[in-house]
Amino acid sequence: MENFSLILAIVVITALAFDFTNGFHDTANAMATTISTGALKPKVAVAMSAVLNLVGAFLSVEVANTISKGLVNEDGIQPEVIFAALVGAILWNLLTWLVGLPSSSSHALMGGLIGATVASAGLDAVHGDVLVTKVLIPAVAAPIVAGLAALLATRLTYKAGRNIDEKSSAKGYRAGQIASAGLVSLAHGTNDAQKTMGIITLALVAGGAIAPDSDPPVWVILSAGLAIALGTYLGGWRIIRTMGKGLTDLQPQQGFAAQTSAATVILASSHIGFSLSTTHSVSGAVMGAGLGRKGGVIRWSTATRMFVAWGLTLPAAALVAALAEYLTSLGGWGTGAVAVFLVGSSAWIWLASRRQVIDHTNVNDADEPAGVVTTAMAAVTPPPAGVDEDVVATVQTPATEAATNQSTPSATV
Repeated sequence: MENFSLILAIVVITALAFDFTNGFHDTANAMATTISTGALKPKVAVAMSAVLNLVGAFLSVEVANTISKGLVNEDGIQPEVIFAALVGAILWNLLTWLVGLPSSSSHALMGGLIGATVASAGLDAVHGDVLVTKVLIPAVAAPIVAGLAALLATRLTYKAGRNIDEKSSAKGYRAGQIASAGLVSLAHGTNDAQKTMGIITLALVAGGAIAPDSDPPVWVILSAGLAIALGTYLGGWRIIRTMGKGLTDLQPQQGFAAQTSAATVILASSHIGFSLSTTHSVSGAVMGAGLGRKGGVIRWSTATRMFVAWGLTLPAAALVAALAEYLTSLGGWGTGAVAVFLVGSSAWIWLASRRQVIDHTNVNDADEPAGVVTTAMAAVTPPPAGVDEDVVATVQTPATEAATNQSTPSATV
């Protein structure tokens, strides 16, 4: 049985709090397209995702080992360093959730760990080769690979179903979406829940509670799985809206292609121990699916904000974590000050989110206006061959729908 100090207990609780934020921050990865196309009702979707996240947490420990044994040098890392890392990751997760941006919880955690470690032990304590090969390269490759796979899969599904009745085809693909969404949820559990397992295991090693190079104890796997499942069930509705409606308008065929492509990439990465961002994978797949349908468009204003958030995640979390580590190094009062700041900031962000509530009742209300380029492309692009124009009209962007209603007041969409 592990011997716990007070600071180690605080680190474990904070790590589970991060895991909880990871759950509601990344629910959109699995369920946004399923919810936006109407394949599942919002509350049913998040409940299903939560259960499969928990199951996925028990399937592998490769990613956990990458974090606990590979990214930073275990020697000389104190529990306070890990606490500071978690502070940076949690605050970045909450801020991006507040503005509805699907940034990477994984990279927030990596950035926090790197920033705190560098502030405590210097650059030599970070294993640069692991950072490049198992974090940075997958960060760039994942959305590209998933996007290309989804684009190709979308075109193949439309080509294969061109002679099938549109309503029958949509019904079949909605059923396929449910299965593929479950696969993404399972993949998310195998990858993201493990990151918290790795952090807790690293803290236990740093605190002398378990031997170096140990695998995560069973109670760590269970608690991490439960925390991410609970966060998933509560639903990160703000990011679900952005992922499901803000990037593009998806039909069931596209949703199925996007989720299947993303799940394949995530599961393959988990198997070989890549600390992959599920957000990057799913976002890339959604954009690829959007471009794969003839007449489909991407809202590049939303995509650009998302790309900026991706680029800022590692350095922003690292900076906050480094500052937190400086305070914790001053003694117990410094650690207490950081804890108070974390709780106070989290409370402020939650109160700010109450000014405009987004939940399961309005998650499919599109509030992202299409840009000039998107509107123009949608107006001049013909519908897919064999698809009734009335069907295409039901997936217009908000801007083109508004323009249609203004020019033809009697039109019914």
